Amino acid sequence: MRLKSFTAKTLSDAMAEVRKALGENAIIVATREEGGEVRVTAALDDSPLPPAPPPTATPYFEDEALEPESQDAIDQVVQALEHHSVPRDLIEHLTDTLQAFDLEQPILALGAALDATFSFQPLPEGRAERPIMLVGPPGAGKTLSIAKLATRLALKGQPVSVITTDTDRAGGIEQLAAFTRLLKVDLLEVEDFGALPDALSVRKDAQQILIDTAGQNPYDPQALGQLGRTIKQIKAEAVLVLPAGLDAAESAEVATAFAAAGASRLLATRLDMARRLGSLLAAAWRGRLRFCDAGASSSVTVPLAPLNPMALARMLLPESEQKVNAQTGTHS
Repeated sequence: MRLKSFTAKTLSDAMAEVRKALGENAIIVATREEGGEVRVTAALDDSPLPPAPPPTATPYFEDEALEPESQDAIDQVVQALEHHSVPRDLIEHLTDTLQAFDLEQPILALGAALDATFSFQPLPEGRAERPIMLVGPPGAGKTLSIAKLATRLALKGQPVSVITTDTDRAGGIEQLAAFTRLLKVDLLEVEDFGALPDALSVRKDAQQILIDTAGQNPYDPQALGQLGRTIKQIKAEAVLVLPAGLDAAESAEVATAFAAAGASRLLATRLDMARRLGSLLAAAWRGRLRFCDAGASSSVTVPLAPLNPMALARMLLPESEQKVNAQTGTHS
């Protein structure tokens, strides 16, 4: 199943775009006006999606299986969101959104609600106009994610440069240097944020410039203030890296703090070691962050996967996805 939104000046123009991209079998999920234009969200069953995180990252239900075949789609979605410890106000918002969609399949209904509630913007796989800076608390997986991003570009033969400011953490430089040596990617060490503008001028010919930063305490105003000034000075695309499986309220506060410093996207890590994903929804919701990519392995050879509404819905409702596959004879 593929879910996609189309925006045009008129409804007929938007519908024409739907038919052009998805064909005549597309299901119209929702239509609404936004800023003088019309937005149409449509779905197509059995269409390929960008790769979702590996199956090991998919949450499972033990005693909470979504059993009754006749159970209402909204009830199934609410039960799954409660299982994932999604904050109550966000569950209510998603439930209200679901009311606008006349969909019988929970997986499709949830995907539509997620698409209407959150923004999704995967990191570019080609040239990036701005340096991409990964930020977040200590131990979130920034260095590994930088290595995965660099690997993705290097394997495509695209020039990439990696800069690290994580010079104090024991083993931080060595870990990243080992990856970049194998990839034959330049690694530039910068001891303080003040030297970043000069470092960027040295590496301006790269398709992408990736910046690994030291972990920051989200409750240290001075540290986050300096981070925010640096993000603004070098015009970086700041991406908050957060592991899955944390407390939802804590993740929301962390996301809010880093968003105030300039983070605009959320990259999820450790999906292979989490069975509750509500913290990620809470972080994106409270911090008003765009979902981008996700990591589900500690191996640098397993790439990050771009997140989209249906990929996220599949992780939140794995059993519903299995039922749909059984009915249609397809595989996710």
